[in-house]
Amino acid sequence: MLDAKQLDDLARRLTQALPKGLQALQEDAQRSLRATLELGLTQLNLVTREEFDVQAAVLARSRSRLEQLEARVLELEARLARQ
Repeated sequence: MLDAKQLDDLARRLTQALPKGLQALQEDAQRSLRATLELGLTQLNLVTREEFDVQAAVLARSRSRLEQLEARVLELEARLARQ
């Protein structure tokens, strides 16, 4: 999730992109944009990069273990078929 500094930075850049006539309302627009961005981003259920990397590692280990177990099942089935 974006931290407060990143949200402020993004809101500031968006308001700076406004036409000159609207920049007089820059402070109000910046507060409004920041609030809107914050609300929108919280509704996205985003995770941090660290959380994503942890879950990706868990998934990789699970996938590896599943492949090992599938190979073991095939081996056991072949052994049963030979008997």
